[in-house]
Amino acid sequence: MNSITIKNFDDDLKNRLQKRAEYSGRSLEEEAKAILGAVLTEKASKPLNLALAIERRFADFGDFELPTITREPLREPPNFEDLHDCT
Repeated sequence: MNSITIKNFDDDLKNRLQKRAEYSGRSLEEEAKAILGAVLTEKASKPLNLALAIERRFADFGDFELPTITREPLREPPNFEDLHDCT
């Protein structure tokens, strides 16, 4: 069995990990193994679909329509020919 050492481990992070371990009824080492195992075994093959993520996020709001925003006509593009020569 291999072991790892994490140097300069943030105290706040260690305290949060310790609290999580206590809540789960595990040792600090067991909790770290569980977290690493869960993260490293997740399926990462699916790319993020932003539209689907947004749809899922707002699914609980039910059906609703966004109001139509009236658009103004485009401005005329600037005419740079009117500028005088600065050379």
